[in-house]
Amino acid sequence: MRSDLERGGKDRAVNNYAASSYGVDERESQWTSWLIPMFVVANVAMFIITMFVNNCPHHHYDRDGKCVARFLGRFSFQPTTDNPLFGPSSHTLEKLGALEWTKVVHKHQGWRLVTCMWLHAGIIHLVVNMFSLVFIGIRLEQQFGFVRIGVIYLFSGLGGSILSALFIHNSISVGASGALFGLLGAMLSELLTNWTIYSNKAAAIITLLVIVVINLAVGLLPHVDNYAHIGGFLSGFLLGFVFLLRPQYGWVRRSSLPADVRAKSKYKGYQYVLWLVSLILLIAGFTVGLVMLFRGVNGNDHCDWCRYLDCISTSKWKCDR
Repeated sequence: MRSDLERGGKDRAVNNYAASSYGVDERESQWTSWLIPMFVVANVAMFIITMFVNNCPHHHYDRDGKCVARFLGRFSFQPTTDNPLFGPSSHTLEKLGALEWTKVVHKHQGWRLVTCMWLHAGIIHLVVNMFSLVFIGIRLEQQFGFVRIGVIYLFSGLGGSILSALFIHNSISVGASGALFGLLGAMLSELLTNWTIYSNKAAAIITLLVIVVINLAVGLLPHVDNYAHIGGFLSGFLLGFVFLLRPQYGWVRRSSLPADVRAKSKYKGYQYVLWLVSLILLIAGFTVGLVMLFRGVNGNDHCDWCRYLDCISTSKWKCDR
């Protein structure tokens, strides 16, 4: 009888091990998402503050009555001829920390690389970004926790800001898009580095790539900062290899596992290689990018074709930057 119980315990341990090899570790799925909702609240609060500072009716538009939704008082929006996204003026955004190359490089306001992530050009811009953040971020935080997802979000946003500032010198840039694209990039690298534990791999990667390509294609429209999208995506892609590794072979810390299972490595060899290469590329990329930026280097001088990554002129519109 005792022998049967021991054998049953081992069978259950092996079954648990096998199940975890093809799915998400149950322990990881228990995280409660609170950081992403906090980010949403912070962005919404910052937009309210921005509109309070903007105070459209107290500016020259008050004489002509052109402010949109004037019943909102000082929270009413700029005229659509000035801002079609129903938001503040560019002057207000600049005042509160929008990304502007001249101020970052010549006035040493490097903090704008971070503050621009928390500003939005209008209510439409805000709603789209926050919906995307909730849709993407909550699932990732539930699986990997707030520390890793918070780091990826913030550093992806910074990476997007750096690339944007290197190439865009004649306009301002705001929004959480770089950080959001970083989460998309991290989702892709997480799928690749944890490839063996997923079923329906092809469907998952094709779906994710289609989403990324569509969003990057939208970034080719005028007045959309695709450099921030690309910089954020690349940063998040590399950060995903560093922070979102899952144990392979169903590796868990349970004394009841068979000895041959406990002896196996927690991670596969290719995961260690991707981790090291990604970490080196991240350090090199951020270092080179920041040095170039604060030295006043214009990225367009070193890459003639890069302008096509941000906007493509057609018969319907012209690219003005």
